[in-house]
Amino acid sequence: MSLQILHFSPADEARWDRFVSEHPQGSPFHLTAWMSSIARTFGYKPRYLLAEDAGEIQAVLPLFLVSNMLMGRALISTPFAVYGGILSKSPEARQALVDEARRLGTSLGVNYVELRNAYPEQCSGLDRVTRYVTFTQQIGTDAGAILEAIPRKTRYMVRKAMKHPYEVRTTTALSAFLELYSTNLRRLGTPAFPERHFSNLLAAFGNSADIREIVLNGKVVAAVLSFYFRDQVLPYYGAADTAFNEFAPSNFMYYDLMCWAGQRGYRTFDFGRSKKESGAFDFKAHWGMEERDLPYEIILVRQKELPNFSPNNPKFQRAIQLWQRLPLPVTRTLGPFLIKLFP
Repeated sequence: MSLQILHFSPADEARWDRFVSEHPQGSPFHLTAWMSSIARTFGYKPRYLLAEDAGEIQAVLPLFLVSNMLMGRALISTPFAVYGGILSKSPEARQALVDEARRLGTSLGVNYVELRNAYPEQCSGLDRVTRYVTFTQQIGTDAGAILEAIPRKTRYMVRKAMKHPYEVRTTTALSAFLELYSTNLRRLGTPAFPERHFSNLLAAFGNSADIREIVLNGKVVAAVLSFYFRDQVLPYYGAADTAFNEFAPSNFMYYDLMCWAGQRGYRTFDFGRSKKESGAFDFKAHWGMEERDLPYEIILVRQKELPNFSPNNPKFQRAIQLWQRLPLPVTRTLGPFLIKLFP
């Protein structure tokens, strides 16, 4: 094998996306739709790499150069994505991209390179970050079987929710979703995303993304923005109105999405990443899905210790508590400026 390492160019878009779509560890966050949307919204610089042999792609690595006053300079695969890292046909091609990422990081003066691997098969023996897990569930066309696969306590909440006259509608309108999601982020002590983040994602992904609104008596009480990739459905940004918790809108929303997706040929429900020992982790764990550690890897370049910009880092706790007390209009105004610090 005679590998050549190339930097992505617009002419590579079609073959890059084809490679991602055919690779077993591919994800929507490896696609060029994610690249164009993140670059357009946040101004991060794509530094995408590919390895080829005789004109055929053997491996790809989506990377963004991120630079800010909090984290310094870093190459991340990829910002605001739960999955990333190298997709490769062989260990040799994977190692070639690791070596190139290290060289690129050195030339750009970054502190580290972060590879958000979803599977052990993507790993290259680098330093690990082990604070995240992901949850997945196989689904089919039988709504009753999907319900019976849910553990008893959560199944009870789903059945309780199904007694209420919920309506479901699919939309690309952002207003109701943004209201719920920004409120939820403030409650968690997390800065809000700018509206253009979601509008750019919906535009870039087209029919492979949508928003599902859960409506009760004319009011949107829950909403989720999901991605559709191969046979997978990924509910990625979701929130519910806590004033309606007694009606279990979140439980209804995710069960309904499972059933809808299963009936349309999707076979994997990817509930996404959560930090261990977090509220989101506890909620997802109660659905009885397959739990898998995410083997993120770090190439230390200028930095000597593994970075930790997670909200679980004790040094962020006071800032989180302050954020939770700020008026919602203030967090919506300041959030888009601050969220860029935590990609």
